[in-house]
Amino acid sequence: MRVSSTFWLILLLGSAASPAYAVPPKVDARTAPASDGPAVGVQYDTTHIYVPTADVDRFVASFLATFGGRSTKQAIATVTPTPSLTSTQLLLTPVGTVSVFCFRTPIPYPFGAERTGYLVRDIDRAVREAKSAGAAVLVQTFPDPIGRDAVVQWPGGVNMQLYWHTTPPSYPALATVPENRVYVPAETVGAFVASFNRFAHGRVISDDPHAPGEEIGRTGYSYRRIRIVSPFGNMAVFVTDGQLPYPFGREITGYEVSNLALTLGKAKAAGATILAGPYAGSDRQAAIVDFPGGYLAEVHAVVR
Repeated sequence: MRVSSTFWLILLLGSAASPAYAVPPKVDARTAPASDGPAVGVQYDTTHIYVPTADVDRFVASFLATFGGRSTKQAIATVTPTPSLTSTQLLLTPVGTVSVFCFRTPIPYPFGAERTGYLVRDIDRAVREAKSAGAAVLVQTFPDPIGRDAVVQWPGGVNMQLYWHTTPPSYPALATVPENRVYVPAETVGAFVASFNRFAHGRVISDDPHAPGEEIGRTGYSYRRIRIVSPFGNMAVFVTDGQLPYPFGREITGYEVSNLALTLGKAKAAGATILAGPYAGSDRQAAIVDFPGGYLAEVHAVVR
C-alpha cells in the first residue's frame, strides 16, 4: 500500500489542577521559534493507545463522542524498525492528541510499553540530551516514511517515544492540556524527576507529601504527588507503596474537561464504563473511564 508523505505525516505523529497547569499558546511546528529545549508543542505530543482489531472502530467512535474532535483515515503501515503491520490513525481532540495502533502482527519488543510520543525539533540532539539527562535508549533511532524515531526509558521504568518529521506539522491549539500520569517507586522518583526535567526543561510546581489517597483509590491513606510542567505539557508523578486497587496505576493520561458529569454521561452513552468515581481529589473531581478496547483514562474537572 503506497501512502503519500502528507498522509503519513497525519497518521504517525507520536501523544482541579494547579494554576500553573495553564494551556500554552498555539505553537505551529512549521514556524516555531528556536528554543534551547527539544519540545515543539503540546498538541504534537500523543498518548500511544494499542487496541485489539475487533475494538478499534468502537474505541475511536467512543473516544470522539466523549471528547469531540476528529480522526484521520485509518491505514495499514509498518511503524517499527522490524517487520510488523498495524492499522494506525490519529485522533485530534480538544483535550489531547491520541495515536491509535491496532497491530495485525505480533508487536515487536519493546513497542506497546511506551506511553507517549513526543515530537522533537532534532531527533539526534534529543536522544543525546535524553542520554545525558539519565535516560536509556531502548530503541536506537530508526527511519520511518516521514522522519525518524527512538524509544527511551527514564529512571523508574517510564518509556517514551521521540519523533522527528521531515515536514513539520501544524495542528490547532488544545483547549486543555492532558496530564501524563506516571507511577514511580520512592527509590527512583528523585532520579526520574531530575532526569526528565533536565531533558524537558520542566519544573516542579507542587510536591505534596500528603496528597489524599482518594486520588488513587485508597481512602484514609496519604501519598506523595509531584506535579511538573514543561514545554511537553503536564505531568503528575505518583509515589506510592505500590499497593493500588484496580484500576489505579493502569491509567496513563488524565484529560481535563469543564463539566465532568456531562462528559461521563457522554462516555457511558458511547459504550465506555466508569470504573472508579467520581471522587474528590485535593483540587479536582475525577473518574477513571474504561473505553472500548481496554484503554483506561482519568477524566477530571478542576475545582477552582
